Amino acid sequence: MSWDERFADEGYFYGVAPNDFLAEQFEAIPMGRVLCLAEGEGRNAVFLAEQGYQVTAVDASKVGLDKAEQLAHDRGVDITTVQADLADYSIEPNSWQGIVSIFCHLPPVLRQQVHRSATDGLVSGGVIILEAYTPAQLKNTTGGPPAEELMMTEDILRTDFSDLDIVHIAEFKRDVIEGRGHTGAADVVQLTAVKP
Repeated sequence: MSWDERFADEGYFYGVAPNDFLAEQFEAIPMGRVLCLAEGEGRNAVFLAEQGYQVTAVDASKVGLDKAEQLAHDRGVDITTVQADLADYSIEPNSWQGIVSIFCHLPPVLRQQVHRSATDGLVSGGVIILEAYTPAQLKNTTGGPPAEELMMTEDILRTDFSDLDIVHIAEFKRDVIEGRGHTGAADVVQLTAVKP
């Protein structure tokens, strides 16, 4: 099923509330520009816009981004949307106070490329906030990609973001309740890191 098909249903596949980890951590991001990767239907981008950030949401799905713009309109905030595959999207270097990656699962080579670009994209003092599924999630039926190579671990993130100062990193099981798409106990890894 394509992302356009997944997002075409009535309502929001992952709900309209922000990701729990982002909601806990967002204040670490200095006020300014925030880039949300693989942002889908916009729940995290709209939440950040409501907090006063200037938010750009990137996703490959036009259907998802149309819903993101509708959600922003309904909430009375502005976001910028960019329809692009992350394989083709260039993150502007030294331009972002924050970069948010919530359940953005990519093949290993592309993941490394995007994470390197994200590191370069942050200004000094900029913050990345990331949550992803670990390979242990494959035993659950609560969401996430079907292949281990698309998952992340603490070791992978420490390697990918070795140029950043890691403020928080943890791998554990938690309940992820996000619309129809993610519901129930899930094995996740979380990262908050700052560019020196």
